Formats: sequence, C-alpha cells, structure tokens
Amino acid sequence: MKKQVLFTILAMLVSVSAFSHDIEVANADGVTIYYNYSSDGTELAVIFRGSEYDSYSNEYQGNVVIPEEVTYMNRTRKVTSIGGSAFYDCSGLTSITIPNSVTSIGNGAFAGCSGLTSVTIGNSVTSIGHNAFNSCSGLTSVIIPNSVTSIGGGAFAYCSGLTSVTIPNCVTSISYSAFRNCSGLTSVTIPNSVTSIESYAFRDCSGLTSVTIGNSVTSIGDVAFYGCSGLTSVTIPNSVTSIGEWAFSGCFSLTSVTIPNSVTSIGNYAFSDCSKLTSVTIGNSVTSIGQRAFDGADIPTVVSLIENPSKINGKTSSYRTFSPNTFLNATLYVPKGTIGKYKATEGWKDFVFIEEGTGGGDTPEPQKCATPTITYENGKLKFSCETEDVTFCYSVTPPSQFNGEGNDVNLSTKYTISVYAKKEGYENSETVTKEIEVGGMMGDMNGDGVLSVTDVGILITNILEAE
Repeated sequence: MKKQVLFTILAMLVSVSAFSHDIEVANADGVTIYYNYSSDGTELAVIFRGSEYDSYSNEYQGNVVIPEEVTYMNRTRKVTSIGGSAFYDCSGLTSITIPNSVTSIGNGAFAGCSGLTSVTIGNSVTSIGHNAFNSCSGLTSVIIPNSVTSIGGGAFAYCSGLTSVTIPNCVTSISYSAFRNCSGLTSVTIPNSVTSIESYAFRDCSGLTSVTIGNSVTSIGDVAFYGCSGLTSVTIPNSVTSIGEWAFSGCFSLTSVTIPNSVTSIGNYAFSDCSKLTSVTIGNSVTSIGQRAFDGADIPTVVSLIENPSKINGKTSSYRTFSPNTFLNATLYVPKGTIGKYKATEGWKDFVFIEEGTGGGDTPEPQKCATPTITYENGKLKFSCETEDVTFCYSVTPPSQFNGEGNDVNLSTKYTISVYAKKEGYENSETVTKEIEVGGMMGDMNGDGVLSVTDVGILITNILEAE
C-alpha cells in the first residue's frame, strides 16, 4: 500500500510540471535532454519530459549520458542537478551516467525505472533524494561515491534485484526505508560514520545473511531489519543505546543475540518470532525490555548481566516478554548474588530454572586492547599495538574520508587519522588521533596491503589485516 501511495504522489508531482522546460538540447549521442535554468540562470537542472498526449509517460529511454555542460545560443552552462522525478517511470531506460558536475539527485528522480540495469554516479554528488531509485528492480549493484553525505528515505526501496551496495563513509544515517524490500541484498556493511539506522531501513531484505554495523551507531530504529529472514548473524556494537520496536522481528535464521552493555532499552517485539534463537545475552545496562521482545521462540539459554533487574511481562501476560516454553524450560543465568532479586522481580521470577553464572562457567573481565600508536615514515602510515594479532580500524579525513582495516596507508596532503585496535574476546582500545601532512599523488590499492587513492571520494572496499 505504501508503495502505491508513493507512486501516486510522484505522479501528481510530475503532472504539474510535465510540459515545463526552459530548453531542450541533444547530447553527443543524439538523445534530447530537457533542462530548466537554476542558480539564477547560471546552471542547468535535468527535468522530466512527458509526451504531448500523456503527461505520465516519460520519453527518456535506452542509454542516457548526461553531459557535464550544455551550450545553447552560444552560452555554456554546467549541469549541476537531476531534478525531482526527472526520469520517473522510464521503464525503457537501461543505463544512466551522471557526470561529475552534478551535486544532487532529486526526489523520485529515477523512481519506477524498472529496466534500469546500470547507474554511474559522479563523485561530486552529495545528496540522493527521497525515493530517488525506488522500484528500480533491474538494478543489481550501485556504487555510491564517497562524496555523498545524505541518502533520502526510500532511496533504493523495492530494488529487488540489487545484490550489492556500497554505503559511503560520509553518510551519518541510514534513512527511513532506504533499502526496504531489497530482497536480493546478501550482505551490508554500515560504516563508522553512521550514527543511526532509521525505521524500516532494511525491512524485508530477505536475502540478507550478514550485517556489519559500524561502531558509531547509537540507535537501531523501529522495524529496521524486520523480515530479514535470511539473517544468520548480527553484531550490535557497544555504541548502540536503544533497539527499536520490531527491529529484528521475523529474522527466522538468527541463532544467537548478544545485547551489548551500552543498550538501555529493547523495544516491543524487537526480536519476536526469531524462531531459531538458542541463546540470548542481555547487557548489564538494560532497564527496559518491551512486550513480546523475545516471544515466538523457545530459547534454551538466557543470560542476563543485569545486577538490578526491572520487571518484565511474565508467562501469563498477553504481552509476555519471552515465550511460555522459555519461561518453563530455559536456564536463566544471572550475576553472582542476584538470584534472590530475580526471584522477587515480576516476570523474571517466572523462570523455573535460575542459576548464577553465564552458562559456561564464570566469565573473566574482558581484557582491553592496548592503545595503538601512529607513525609515518617513507610514504607509509603505520599502526602498531602492544596487544598481538589485533585488527586496526582507521578513519582518515579530509579532504577524503575512508574507513577500513589494516596498518599501511599511503596518503597525500594534510590528514587527520584516527585509529583503534580490536580483537575477538577483547574490548576495543582507546581511539588515538594524529594529524600529518604529506606530499605527492597516490596510486591504487596493491597486493602488499598499502592503501592509496588518486581521487577524493574513491571508496575503499578492501579489508586489510594487520601485520
């Protein structure tokens, strides 16, 4: 229903401006593109152009290359934006090339272009509007340049053929429904720049098997991963403080969940109907667990690290937090000296079997990785750490910003480098920051694990293991 409403709204927008254009100019391939003047007439925006008889039928089709500049009446202007609904419902459009002169892609710009299989986005684009590529079901992959800082709600929703997407390191939030119903997506890495995953962001991405969430995310919105039935594992970082309602509901393939100590609230139905769950660990800062948060799964092992438990909904409640079989058959492991508290707290006291510990003996306090050091010598940026076999996670800004894992990075001009060390079974180290200024141009990623780029905004996809 929401999808139909979306297209109704877009159609209404298009019908108003279907015949309004300032100039029309054929590009080098002979394709006529329609433009309006922008920025007081000094620049151009590509706009929608319907046929004379059907304002809902857009004329663009085939392969379209948008030029960087257009000359009309001996005046040359740069093309700097793709207007809202510019290519709306162009089912015959197969590929689009957006030049480096363009800085924004408008709302609904390519919505409904079901035949679109290839998109090249120039590396000056900073914003992708709401529903920009909504229902482009033929798209299989998209590389979003590192210049992009904003991806609008529903931007790639219902792109069912999309199997891979690269989220740039300057984006700070995954917007509402941004990748909803991208059923072909198999894995997603959310970079460290992102602080929030908004509602419905990855809803019904049924092909998604793994998600890596960056360690700056503080909130996972309502229904964010609802219906991701193929999701087998998810690591929730220590930066997250809240998990929204229905956030992971219907993730049938999840077998275990660890709620980190940073989380204070788990929303209603957050992990409901995750029917294959065998263990749940709840961090020590959780003060609120919503109704039916873990219902719909018979979970053999529940570990609560909470020292002073707050009430939850018990097994006889219509809004029980856990399934009746979990209350009656699971082993609830609690911190030493707290069994009495749990047996006196509403909901928790319904667990028949309560033991101290974590199910695998006493768990020692986790060790913390030593703080890494940063050195720059002979054109290489190197990281080192007293803790052995760590992985270094770094961020480099500006003029380009990219994140990755490794310890050799070639740079050019003035940069601020931040790095921390991580290792399985250890807490992450403190983050260290250093500013350096170097010269020279940079090459490409090579087999020796040296990271270098020639162009601001290039996306680093390689994961480099520390030496």
